[in-house]
Amino acid sequence: MLRSDQIMATVEMVQKENLDVRTVTMGINLLDCRRGTAQETCIAVENKISSYADNFVKQCDSVAMKYGIPVVNKRISVTPAAFVGAGFDRSEFILLAMSLDRAARQAGVDILGGYTAQVEKGMTKSDRAFIDSIPEALSTTERVCASINVGSSNKGINMDAVAMVGRTIKALAEETADSGGFGAAKFVVFCNQPGDNPFMAGAIHGVEEADVVLNVGVSGPGVIARSLERTIELKGKENLKLDDIAEEIKQITFRVTRCGELIGRQVSKQLGVEFGVVDLSLAPTPKIGDSVGEILKILGVDAVGAPGSTAIVALLNDAVKKGGIFASKAVGGLSGAFIPVMEDAVLAEAVRDGELNLEKLEAMTCVCSVGLDMVPIPGDIDATTIAAIIADEMAIGMINNKTTAARIIPVPGKGVGDVVSFGGLFGASPLMEVRNVNKSGRFIAWGGRIPAPIHSFKN
Repeated sequence: MLRSDQIMATVEMVQKENLDVRTVTMGINLLDCRRGTAQETCIAVENKISSYADNFVKQCDSVAMKYGIPVVNKRISVTPAAFVGAGFDRSEFILLAMSLDRAARQAGVDILGGYTAQVEKGMTKSDRAFIDSIPEALSTTERVCASINVGSSNKGINMDAVAMVGRTIKALAEETADSGGFGAAKFVVFCNQPGDNPFMAGAIHGVEEADVVLNVGVSGPGVIARSLERTIELKGKENLKLDDIAEEIKQITFRVTRCGELIGRQVSKQLGVEFGVVDLSLAPTPKIGDSVGEILKILGVDAVGAPGSTAIVALLNDAVKKGGIFASKAVGGLSGAFIPVMEDAVLAEAVRDGELNLEKLEAMTCVCSVGLDMVPIPGDIDATTIAAIIADEMAIGMINNKTTAARIIPVPGKGVGDVVSFGGLFGASPLMEVRNVNKSGRFIAWGGRIPAPIHSFKN
């Protein structure tokens, strides 16, 4: 039985501390939609999405109202489009992207993810056509997000694909120059991409998943920040150690995860589809008081990026995972602490003030749950430098057997310190400096594959 103090504490988290269910994402398998032509395939794709998702948003809103817990985003993820359209040419993949966009609009969801290819070991002719289609596909659609998995701990890193995505990001930013290169904010490059991640832009419905599954993404950096402030005030800083702090984070994330599990299972029940996982990721928003950077400051660094920042992120990431695992029947996706520069007001301030640079951010990604996320850079950075930044991030994931990602946004016509703003959850930030530009071209030109570490052969 729930105690009254627990109920009131949860109500306070919702009303005062920015607790919400960040996303309920419906994953839909589209492999059975393949038909004789691209046009017929697109019709089948729209029909299948419609058959499952027509009441999706309505049921999410109904459950959120019943329990008084906001569901911020309703999203769809699909089987990687490169599988669905295997053998398509560039123009046919763009038709598929447009059909996915129409289906998302019809369902009323915020975003659809899964315009994706898995190329960690090699690329087919169709995969190359798919990657070539991304700039036009994302610049001509509203709700479609794309991702490419270029590496894994078992297969290594496909450097030919890394070079291609470097050029793709440049082209995508230029195609959407009128909106500050916003198209690049809808595209992410992965190593070890999970098939049950409900968060965009990298959400996909993995081929190992059931036909239709609901995954929930819960976030609560504001809840954790306020809880830590109360604990420090009540017990006194002199009476607390870092292991006490970790225990407090575990306790609060347990409650946050339980909220997500409740909402997800109720929506799943209403729709009659399988419930998948809760992804407890501290995904910040540009809203003041909803920041991972703020937690770092509460825990003792006066500037985000100062020595100690990486250690605090490691503590935070681990405590969040431990609290979440105990609270849910199945925890999956990414689960941990996100550090997306544009989406976190305190991180963006640290960039503005020169406290957080790209190298320190990369170090912090070694111990967080994702990677270089929502990082705006000058629009004149060359494609090979972007590819090399991605390669570094992929190597962190491959060697450490963890998911890493890079969402790099070259902003056409702007330089270091200029501000780019996309609004909403995408946020705003000054552009970060990239050092040693144009000095990685010979490395990227090698191509081929960086072999997987030896632990991948222990079976």
